[in-house]
Amino acid sequence: MPYELRDHTADVAVAATGETLGGVFAAVADGLAAAMADEVPADGERFDVTVAAENREALLFDYLDDLIYQRDVRGVLPVAHEATVERVGDASADGGGTATRETTPTAGRSRGVPAVCPSPSSTLAR
Repeated sequence: MPYELRDHTADVAVAATGETLGGVFAAVADGLAAAMADEVPADGERFDVTVAAENREALLFDYLDDLIYQRDVRGVLPVAHEATVERVGDASADGGGTATRETTPTAGRSRGVPAVCPSPSSTLAR
C-alpha cells in the first residue's frame, strides 16, 4: 500500500510514497479516503479533478481541498485516485536566471462513491 495512516494530534496523518509526484498525490488522496471510510463500494462514477497552484505544497492542499469539496457538495467520497502533476513553463527569469514564478497544475481522476457519514460513536472510537 503506498500510504500509511498514522496517529497525529490533529486526528490522523497520511504518510505516502509514489514513483512520481502524481503517484504521491494519488496515494495521499487514497489515504484521505481511507481515513474517512472503513469500506468502499465498488460502484461510482469517475470524475475529473484539475487544479493549479504556484508550488507543490499549495497544489497538494488545493487538490485535497477539491476532493473534500466533492464529498461535501456532491455527497460522494472520492476513491481510486489517479493524478498527474506537471510543471508549466510559465516561469520567468529575474536576471540571475532564477525562476520567480511557476504554475504547477495537476489533473486527476477519481471515482465517487456514495458518502456515508460515520456514526458519532465510530468517529469517537478512532
